Amino acid sequence: MAEQISSDYFNCPLCTELLRDPVAIPCGHSFCMDCISGYWNEADYTGIYICPQCRITFTQRPVLRPNATLTKVAEKIKKTGLNLNLMPASNGSYAGHGDVPCDFCTGKKLKAVKSCLNCLASYCEKHLKPHYESATFKRHKLVDALGNLDRKICPQHQKSLELFCRTDQMCVCAICTVSEHKGHDIVSAEAERSEKQVSKAVCCNISYALNIVTDKSNHYMVTLVNLNCLFSFLRLCIG
Repeated sequence: MAEQISSDYFNCPLCTELLRDPVAIPCGHSFCMDCISGYWNEADYTGIYICPQCRITFTQRPVLRPNATLTKVAEKIKKTGLNLNLMPASNGSYAGHGDVPCDFCTGKKLKAVKSCLNCLASYCEKHLKPHYESATFKRHKLVDALGNLDRKICPQHQKSLELFCRTDQMCVCAICTVSEHKGHDIVSAEAERSEKQVSKAVCCNISYALNIVTDKSNHYMVTLVNLNCLFSFLRLCIG
């Protein structure tokens, strides 16, 4: 049990390796400086920044605060040569030739196990967890990993996903509207996308206001995480 806890604390959720230059973000989660910086650099054009782990949204790019406690623990692990390979560093294997890579992995990508027809993205086991654990993704349609999502192709009819079914909350093709989704509320994917962008902007503003209000509680959360890290490290050392 101690090993699993330690792995969760000391491995970066993005690269799944031992944390390098760990930094904390306002929600309390920690990442490698390079990993979270690269992840958010890709979101600069949208102005919306999401925690890769808990999916909380920020409308302003948060300041990355060095996590001194995790830095010291990571350095100690390196110096003492503790074998973290005994702990599961990642869920799944790296994507090889012919495999569908996870869209959310940075650096060397893991093999995707599922694709979401609502998000139009593919996920490895680790990054798929929010779809199973969060009510936000409850109605999302998951299928076996697809390698043609970048072309937005219907996996059943091999036609362009140019329409959106509001009844089932998923992108569909023209053939879908006269078969499985016949009689449903159908709009163009572009119209749905525009409406969701407006809704997202409103939600982001609300989220930002909540982030300001909860800033102090987030600070205490980081402190609690650090204490748990130290506790896990001590258990690992004496175990």
